[in-house]
Amino acid sequence: MFSSGHSKPQNRIDSLIGVGTRIEGNVHFTGGLRIDGEVIGNVMADPGKPSTLVLSEHARVCGDVTVTHLVVNGEITGPVHVAEYLELQSKAKVTGDVHYKTLEIQLGAIVEGRLIHLAESTEKVVAFKLSSAEASS
Repeated sequence: MFSSGHSKPQNRIDSLIGVGTRIEGNVHFTGGLRIDGEVIGNVMADPGKPSTLVLSEHARVCGDVTVTHLVVNGEITGPVHVAEYLELQSKAKVTGDVHYKTLEIQLGAIVEGRLIHLAESTEKVVAFKLSSAEASS
């Protein structure tokens, strides 16, 4: 459960959407993004690259969120897909299904939707060889 394979969000923020700023449309980003304002649209990190999204207690996102790491203390209305680590802080409110690999929820956080754990792919194909005695029967 506490394996070192899970990484926490990075501390580096490359972009900021400030308080009082409202974006209508999709936001695509790499690296770290902090939202203190409002986004009406999807917020998506470039696939295959590490990403961190931080939503402050003032932040509002109405749309899909797809990132590697997510820290929420604001509000999300829409489905959430987190490839690695999700932290729901005490003022977080998510309305929609949440797909996650590792989850931390603080007292007071609200999720109105399903929590869906992303299991690691452990499917292995195993081929058994028949012994010569079994093969001849």
